[in-house]
Amino acid sequence: MRYQLLTLFILIFQITINTDQLIVTEQGKTIASVSREEFTLPYLSEPMINNEKYNEFVDTLDHQVYEKPVNAFIDKNNHIVDEQVGYKLNREAFTEVFFHSFFKNGSATIEVPKLILYPKVDREILANIRTQKIGEYVTYFNSRNKMRANNILLAVEAINNQVVFPGETFSFNKVLGNRTKEKGYLPAPVIIKGKVYQGVGGGICQVSSTLFNAVDKAGVEILERYSHSKRVPYVPPGRDATVSWYGPDFIFRNSHNQPILIRAFMYHGMVIVTVHSSDVINYDPRKVPNVIEPLPK
Repeated sequence: MRYQLLTLFILIFQITINTDQLIVTEQGKTIASVSREEFTLPYLSEPMINNEKYNEFVDTLDHQVYEKPVNAFIDKNNHIVDEQVGYKLNREAFTEVFFHSFFKNGSATIEVPKLILYPKVDREILANIRTQKIGEYVTYFNSRNKMRANNILLAVEAINNQVVFPGETFSFNKVLGNRTKEKGYLPAPVIIKGKVYQGVGGGICQVSSTLFNAVDKAGVEILERYSHSKRVPYVPPGRDATVSWYGPDFIFRNSHNQPILIRAFMYHGMVIVTVHSSDVINYDPRKVPNVIEPLPK
């Protein structure tokens, strides 16, 4: 008898608790469950929402449902991979439904409302701006230096498939982010004040220098570019672009009337950067001194 009474009490308690719950779902699956008491300001005769706690809850929910949109890109087989839309919380719609449910009695289920985030680059844009090559540059490196080659590959992959729209600027540091061991960058030679040291991410300046010469050929506006404090062997004198996370950057602006597409590859000791756009682009190509290909040993 005592067991039955205890079971009945637990069931009644659970029903009482559940009737106070606000359940948030995404595609029918519960992603959050809160009670009205959590958001109610105390010591008031009429229920009022604690805005501070509510805003914290919405921020967490927004982070939970956020999906970043993905641009269309060209894969290793030179095929276009379609773009993917992203999503974020529709705060205005959620607040309206939440407040409506909050001031009613009983439990309520809220299907989280979301806004679609469209990527900047879709298949149509990419297909249009890949038609004409307007710049290219090739540099060479010792592929037997595995750690330096690793860093070059990471930098090449970061700038590959980047699209710069008319009037937009491209920052090498912003695209790559901080070069850390957590991202896979390894110690390799770097030049600091005319001397060579070991530093995480050494070698990426060859990628920024190759990019500089490729986009310079394409006639873009160079906004920021610095040479090393010591001559580098992979480009002609004065044609390098040193970069450092806490120091110099390489920045250019697309001053043309069409978007430009950057393609970058690492292949058998070569860094290859090409620049593409549509067949209606207006641009004035520049002459850039080429690198002399090293003789095979």
